[in-house]
Amino acid sequence: MKNKANQSQGLLLFHLSARQMFAMGTLKIRELIPYKPLNHLPNSHPAIKGTASFRGHTIPVIDMAAAVGYRPLAEEELRQTYIIVTDCQRMMIGFLVRGIDKIIECNWRDIESPPNNLGHSALLTGVTRYDNQLIQLLDIELLLAKIFPQTSTKAATVTDVQREQLKTMRILLVDDSSVARKQLSDALDSLNVPYDVTSNGKKALDIMEQGALDGRPVTLLVSDIEMPGLDGYELAFEVRDNPALAKAYIILHTSLSSEISVSQAHQVGANEALTKFDAHELVQAMLRGANQVNG
Repeated sequence: MKNKANQSQGLLLFHLSARQMFAMGTLKIRELIPYKPLNHLPNSHPAIKGTASFRGHTIPVIDMAAAVGYRPLAEEELRQTYIIVTDCQRMMIGFLVRGIDKIIECNWRDIESPPNNLGHSALLTGVTRYDNQLIQLLDIELLLAKIFPQTSTKAATVTDVQREQLKTMRILLVDDSSVARKQLSDALDSLNVPYDVTSNGKKALDIMEQGALDGRPVTLLVSDIEMPGLDGYELAFEVRDNPALAKAYIILHTSLSSEISVSQAHQVGANEALTKFDAHELVQAMLRGANQVNG
């Protein structure tokens, strides 16, 4: 039996307004650096405050409060905060926030989908509580897509034979980010390949269990790693631990640009682990899965 994955997730808590606490996963964070004067970036999005030099790289720095819809940071506030340097979607980005609180450990099972009545729910991937306070997890991919809409990835191309190979598979796509779900869906829509898609690991497991009962098993699972409720590692473990589901080819992917733990992905039973998003790399991995499953 595979070893069960650790569900613990580090979260950096910060403020974008006086009252509401937000968070992002620490796996996305490269470093916190004290604020430094920024260089102006002409013709940029209004939320981009400028650029900063970081370890030999020039990175855009975003006023996260302004990007989400809160009051932009004033100059006197900037001097008192830190730049959160993130590594996400193959981009190194700096974020300015109103105030940094602390880093906490959180279990993915304690993170829930955001309720629809939250004002900024479209930009959230989940909510949790800490010290009786509501913590909102931001959808960093969606935030970046709004600020850098031109960074879409070119569609993958396949031969007619490869397309038919993929069509023999029942494909399930899983991601809590609406942007990532659209990227995954667009990659397969462009190839005219059918698939199912859902927003979290628990729903994905339910779909796979029902598919096994109905005689339509999911044979290719493409799942995000960082998700509320049931993350990709835990989902892969549950699939491999269930004989009715265990034959599925599992591809785990993540928004982190740094190298992810391939050994941990294999430890829970995944066949592959990818850095998202590259349509060509994804489709090639799916073709490897089709070849293995169809043997």
